[in-house]
Amino acid sequence: MQRLPFDPDQVAGPESEAQPSPRRQPPDADHLTVSQAAALIKSTLQHHVPSPLRVIGQVSNLSCANHWYFSLKDESAVLNCVAWASSAKSFGFVPAEGDEVIAVGHLSHYAPQGRTQLYVKQLKGVGAGALELRFRAMCEELRRLGYFDEARKRPLPVFPKRIAVITSASSAAWRDVMATAAQRCKAVRLLLIDVRVQGEGAAEQVAGAIRRIDRQRTRLGVDVILVTRGGGSAEDLWTFNERVVADATFKCTVPVVAAIGHESDTTVIELVADCRAATPTQAVMQLIPAASQLHEQVSHLQQRLAFLLKRLIERQRHRFDAVARFELFRDPGSRLRQAREIIDGRHRDLRHSLRACIARRQLRFERLAGRLSRLRPEVLASRRREQLAVLHDRIGRALRRRVDQRNALLMHRRRLGRAVAMNLRRVDARLGAFDRQLGSIDPHRVLTRGYTYTMTPDGRLIRSTRDVRRGQLIVTRVTDGSIESIVGNAGGRLTHSDPADASVSQMDLFDRSR
Repeated sequence: MQRLPFDPDQVAGPESEAQPSPRRQPPDADHLTVSQAAALIKSTLQHHVPSPLRVIGQVSNLSCANHWYFSLKDESAVLNCVAWASSAKSFGFVPAEGDEVIAVGHLSHYAPQGRTQLYVKQLKGVGAGALELRFRAMCEELRRLGYFDEARKRPLPVFPKRIAVITSASSAAWRDVMATAAQRCKAVRLLLIDVRVQGEGAAEQVAGAIRRIDRQRTRLGVDVILVTRGGGSAEDLWTFNERVVADATFKCTVPVVAAIGHESDTTVIELVADCRAATPTQAVMQLIPAASQLHEQVSHLQQRLAFLLKRLIERQRHRFDAVARFELFRDPGSRLRQAREIIDGRHRDLRHSLRACIARRQLRFERLAGRLSRLRPEVLASRRREQLAVLHDRIGRALRRRVDQRNALLMHRRRLGRAVAMNLRRVDARLGAFDRQLGSIDPHRVLTRGYTYTMTPDGRLIRSTRDVRRGQLIVTRVTDGSIESIVGNAGGRLTHSDPADASVSQMDLFDRSR
């Protein structure tokens, strides 16, 4: 059965008391149980009170831990109200004590407590102050969630190739954007996303446009998103204060610029966006560089590049002049002449060495011959003559090889660098061998094996017990320092022994009691 429309004339009042409306008769005319009376009240409220019911009044005794319990009152009456947590989440604000609100819901009777109360589905503030309360509540919640943090906001591109503009195609804001973009730089392309900017469903359209552009940013080639509209009242701009728009802006990976209303207007999307502009024109000026400024930058870069190239050429010229001053580059033949002089010097040294070697061999031969002539060992003499003949032949071949080497050295002038390096390595090897020989006889290295030596304070080495006397200060050198001692003047004894006696210890020279 369809519910009848609400008739104000049927509401209880002076006239209605004179002509009471027909009432449902109780099941028992004599008496009613409490449960029956409560059911009658609930049924009457459900069938004779319009639903939804809009009640205006002041908030009192609000408790909103989970479900909301409060009262609405005016000058002469109080109405108990309850709002379940699922409904309270959609209110968007928490009223203060004494705030005037409009509660929308239905009346019912709660039998267990005997309370008639309004079950509130919607709660709205009265006047512009209500919107301000919702705006502040939304900002406080988003601030706690980190939506307004400056650290998460991304920088804008220096030169965007394409800008997605989310606004109404018929709005003055879109015309301002197109005109300003054409004046700034015509190379930047604009992509219009036509959406409703106020009224029912506008917030969902704006949020959906932001999400679509974010998903298709690569295919569309969008570098930045501009969300804009012209000025208006707080109610007209409320689309951009909705939570769905703030969530889409916060989750968008493309930088978002918001320019909503006039400079004095502030919306939630402007606080969440990466950048806020006072007007659509200012937003375009922030995003698109002026063509004149680009020309100036190009000119400046051109001048700077020319200056840097000039400095580079001058630096390379100075480097070339410095290199040209080296003797090797001015006279490359000087290196060959130096190499030739070195080879000639080595050849002379070799000849002198060979002559000295031959002279020494001849002298030795003469000495041996004299010894042989005195001893007359015929067999040994014959063998020595054969050896001498062999040596003479080897010396002759060596001399011939040396002469041939002289010619070969002239042919190998180009390998002089490697020969010099090889000679240096041989010299280094000889120096290393000399160093190892010196190290092997280093007395300090002997000390590391546990040996010591003892000296007098003036540096004389003590080789025998006869070199010291009782009470004399002596210094014993060990591997990591020296030990000063005084020869047996505290009950010790000074013993002279044969140096060949290996059983005498060096430590007998020192006073152990010190």
